[in-house]
Amino acid sequence: MRKLLLESLFALPLTEAAPARDDVAAAELAALLGNRAQRRLGRSLSIREVDAGSCNGCELEIHALNNAYYDIERFGLRFVASPRHADVLLVTGPVTHNMRDALKLTYDATPGPKWVVACGDCARDGGCFAGSYAVAGGVSSVLPVDLHIPGCPPKPLQILRGLLALIDSVAERKTTR
Repeated sequence: MRKLLLESLFALPLTEAAPARDDVAAAELAALLGNRAQRRLGRSLSIREVDAGSCNGCELEIHALNNAYYDIERFGLRFVASPRHADVLLVTGPVTHNMRDALKLTYDATPGPKWVVACGDCARDGGCFAGSYAVAGGVSSVLPVDLHIPGCPPKPLQILRGLLALIDSVAERKTTR
């Protein structure tokens, strides 16, 4: 026992290196997204995140958007607790049979105009859960999806880029009508 204790005191930790910090890119991207949302929507962008049956990998990356490093609320982007206050439904994971009706009710409770973003590979087509007896399919099998953000899980900057693409596509649709 003593030998094991001594070895653990002098052994190096088994961890991965932290990702390279890109403070400037994250701040610029979040500021750009906040400004475009304000300019094109006339207000800040409100996001309701819905977990439709995921492994929580995507949720960890989405929650990172609110931490001190990204802090997207300072740019006018906010997560809301009620779908009645949301502009965007950010759905993660494959839609399980148990969550199908709840997801539809959440979509119906969201006022228009509303957009659905499928976040992660599982939200696209079920990912590694596809074919399971408990999975109804990707988000598009239940709701109309406006944007898909790929990745397993997508990094916070990819999520910000996806939301920026959504805002830009909304503005393009308005100008072409």
